[in-house]
Amino acid sequence: MARGQRRFRLTLHYDGTRFFGWQMQPEVRTVQGELHATLERLTGAPRTVTGAGRTDRGVHATGQVAAVALPPRWSAATLLRALNATLPQDIWVAEAHVAPPGFHPRYDATAREYGYRLGLTAAARSPFHRPWCWPLAHLTDDASSAGADVDVEALHAAAALLAGEKSFAAFARAGQEHRGDRCIVTGARWTQWALGVEFTILANRFLHHMVRYLVGTMVDIARGRRPLDDMRAMLAGNQDGLVTSPPAPAAGLFLRRVRYPAHTTAHNTAIPDDSATDSDNTAAAADVPPEPARSVPFANPALLDSDTDRPLAGSANHS
Repeated sequence: MARGQRRFRLTLHYDGTRFFGWQMQPEVRTVQGELHATLERLTGAPRTVTGAGRTDRGVHATGQVAAVALPPRWSAATLLRALNATLPQDIWVAEAHVAPPGFHPRYDATAREYGYRLGLTAAARSPFHRPWCWPLAHLTDDASSAGADVDVEALHAAAALLAGEKSFAAFARAGQEHRGDRCIVTGARWTQWALGVEFTILANRFLHHMVRYLVGTMVDIARGRRPLDDMRAMLAGNQDGLVTSPPAPAAGLFLRRVRYPAHTTAHNTAIPDDSATDSDNTAAAADVPPEPARSVPFANPALLDSDTDRPLAGSANHS
């Protein structure tokens, strides 16, 4: 970070439907690309935004964390307002904090939490829900009713196998060997949501497409297409020719939240704001750390976290 700049931590929501993932790519629309373009318009200079996780094409977020360094005249409140007034409607900044100068959203993270939604009712096929879940219900002659051949108890049994430190090599996209394959899962469960069930998993790291391969395999088990022992064997490394089921579609996957040690989230108050002319900047330079700037939550229930912000009982960067 350049001398004299202030580092900000942002909590982002985005609808991944029309994005080719988080990371900048030539000729295609990405979340990072939109943030770079918007911040350059706002500040008059190129700015680099770093994210906690490189979500893939079509994957959503209600807890992506990003960081950017800006001149000290910017406050968290001013940045929050400016970004939400300028960004496209499928990206929303929920919070902005002043962060320690060395804060890195990817390397400082200790865990990430993903959620995956299955739609088990006819309503899940509505255009107001389908982009944010995997609709599995089979429509009958009466469009208001549907049946889903998914054994929820089998989903619970499969999720119960995931906790602990183990190799998830069988549940990763090929070609990632250099990153290692062991992950520590501290929470994995299925819970109800309005239109079906949702899988929540918390781990220190994730392999590429890992959550989608896990969900695709668990769904096949719950549909009676393969035995639970297949999953047990693949997790134990006893594959013997076994392969995962196809990955679940990206549309149902959300990056829910990212966890950090306390010392990386403390507000930075060391940079004096001598050049500030906006009254909002006064708090950022005060002796007492400022409250983070928060947006008023948006009204689209499909993109909101179904759980509270309480920690789960119970993260490289791909899912």
